[in-house]
Amino acid sequence: MGRLLAIDYGLKRVGLAVSDPLQIIATALETVPAQNVFLFLREYCKKEEVEAFIVGKPLDLNLNTTDSTNAVLKFVDRLKKTFPNQPVHLHDERFTSKMALDAMIRGGSTKKDRRKKENIDKVSATIILQSFMESQSFGR
Repeated sequence: MGRLLAIDYGLKRVGLAVSDPLQIIATALETVPAQNVFLFLREYCKKEEVEAFIVGKPLDLNLNTTDSTNAVLKFVDRLKKTFPNQPVHLHDERFTSKMALDAMIRGGSTKKDRRKKENIDKVSATIILQSFMESQSFGR
């Protein structure tokens, strides 16, 4: 069984999280500049077996697309072309940034760490991945 890799895509930064090989625990991996994300993913996939990608899909409170949705869908198209052997799943990312900030506060992060958007991005990716894995376990 390979790892699942979650992506919280943004035009400036991309938060990444990964599961363990048994797909039980989600862990923050990295935040990379958006222009470097495919280079990072290629290198990572050379070292680790990635079974699938999970990409956060931006939706509003009424489950409608947002201004960011189109950019994410373009990213997903390129991801599918670059990694044709790995499925790509879109997963609702509503409230993940708020949940990430709350989790950092509960975890004792300093204000300085919480101000760094790259930290919030990779924690958001972790929340997306954990939520996806939990939703999949209900079907098992």
